[in-house]
Amino acid sequence: MSNISRRRLITTGLAATAGVAGLATAHLARRYGLIPPDNGGIYGPGETLTYAAQRLLTKHSLAREFPRSMISKVPFANPTAPPSEAFKRHQATGFSDWKLSVDGMVERPASLTLSDLKSLPIHNQITEVTCEEGWSYVAEWIGTPLANVLNAVGILPQARYIVYFSIERDWWESIDMADALHPQTFLTLGMNDGDLPVSFGGPLRLRVPRQLGYKSVKYITHITATDSLKRFGKGLGSASPEGGYAWYAGI
Repeated sequence: MSNISRRRLITTGLAATAGVAGLATAHLARRYGLIPPDNGGIYGPGETLTYAAQRLLTKHSLAREFPRSMISKVPFANPTAPPSEAFKRHQATGFSDWKLSVDGMVERPASLTLSDLKSLPIHNQITEVTCEEGWSYVAEWIGTPLANVLNAVGILPQARYIVYFSIERDWWESIDMADALHPQTFLTLGMNDGDLPVSFGGPLRLRVPRQLGYKSVKYITHITATDSLKRFGKGLGSASPEGGYAWYAGI
């Protein structure tokens, strides 16, 4: 057998194997409801394959945590647009009147101050922010797991997603319940033994370490639980796919 024939045979076999695996994953995705909201268009099958495969294989996996010695000396603060007037008013008062509203499919909608959040069990993690643009840094993040807030307000069993909004313009994202209830998903109030700096999302940032950095939205003011993402924005799950990125950005 020639090298060309052998190469063609190997390539064909790999393609066939990938095709069978892809079909099997797509079948499981439909069976278990693991279809991402941005499943349409030319990249839809790939987005479905990625999301379903990771959820089936790594639903309970942990993001890597680092020793304190590996905290980045000069972490990179991704630039954001100039703060809105509403944000400036909060900043002028030291964020004393900052509130997080929680509503949707919950038994007890709530409006929580930063003091309310600090009264919940506080944890820390040293994890890496990884940007789709290629840069990253390691930092200590201090806050309360999102699950603590969702349990306090009585998340309803039919809720499938958590949608979260920044005070800044149209910046919003969503995650499924696997990430929402994950112990490393934090409502972050501090960083590196201090308050969370404004340039890194202070006073409140949702930290989702199992996904790329754009899922960790800064300046969070509103969270809502829902069973469908169709009525939010363009129905693609967040502002990210509306701008050309994937809804699910697992790493």
